[in-house]
Amino acid sequence: VYVEYNGKAVHPVTFELIGKARELAAVTGHPVYALFMGYRVGEKAEELLAYGVDQVFVYDRKELEHFSVLTYANVFADFITRIRPSSILVGATNLGRSLAPRVAARFGTGLTADCTMLEMQPNTDLVQIRPAFGGNIMARIVTPNHRPQFCTMRYKIFAKPEPGPAAGQVVQLSLPAPAKPYRIRVDRVDEMPREMDISEAEAIVAVGRGVKSQADLELARQLARALGAQLACTRPLVENGWLDPKHQIGLSGRTVKPRLIVTLGVSGAVQFAAGMRGAGCIVAVNSDPEAPIFDVAHYGLVGDLYEVLPALLQRIKEDAVHGA
Repeated sequence: VYVEYNGKAVHPVTFELIGKARELAAVTGHPVYALFMGYRVGEKAEELLAYGVDQVFVYDRKELEHFSVLTYANVFADFITRIRPSSILVGATNLGRSLAPRVAARFGTGLTADCTMLEMQPNTDLVQIRPAFGGNIMARIVTPNHRPQFCTMRYKIFAKPEPGPAAGQVVQLSLPAPAKPYRIRVDRVDEMPREMDISEAEAIVAVGRGVKSQADLELARQLARALGAQLACTRPLVENGWLDPKHQIGLSGRTVKPRLIVTLGVSGAVQFAAGMRGAGCIVAVNSDPEAPIFDVAHYGLVGDLYEVLPALLQRIKEDAVHGA
């Protein structure tokens, strides 16, 4: 498992991948390794042992303090050459999507991006499962003739394992000085203001084709404010220019796992449903009783959202007044 670290904290997708790696390794009896590169990361590396990692291989160097794809790819390649892992799991973050394909290309091996499921065969073939052809089929992809096998997994797909007694060990690895100076040097990093990320939201109101105009989004925003939720949408609303792509849920958008999601006028196509299937409670409003969204919803309201939504808002306001 590649450990994504921003200098302050380990990205949560790392822990999800460690939990899945434990399941996969149980099939073959192999150990689970973690690759951790950065600067002064000793304490964070020790913490990973509590999640079932057998060995955490650490490259701790000043030049790894900030991410540079060429530098990190060189370290990754050194790790693979020396340790020879069979399968490598990387988070499908902006960093992971930049790093993983570059390293896989160096070894002439396959990489499956944005997997939604993984299975392990006793012969160590990793079955990488992801939607294909617009989500109409689930492709099962294997790399039988080359190692290591690479795949990237989205955040919020797997559950984070519970920590337990640490039984593994941290192994420090040194890196030979490069034959040539690195072509890219990071002199300074300026942090930008953190933007809204629906992947982190505990409550979401999602709107779909049933919303007739951009002006009508205000009703959905009112519901989102009343519930303390973030506003999200399906792909057609992004294509219409009504909402920013960072608000989109689905295979071509973000994967979310909120405690509550309310969908308004969302049909529930497989591409959207795959992006929110881990939600704790799904409430759907749609005028079509046969809409696929009702197959995954915990609670369904069949009706015109322009009639249901004002009534729902009124009920929320009344409950707030009475302290419900």
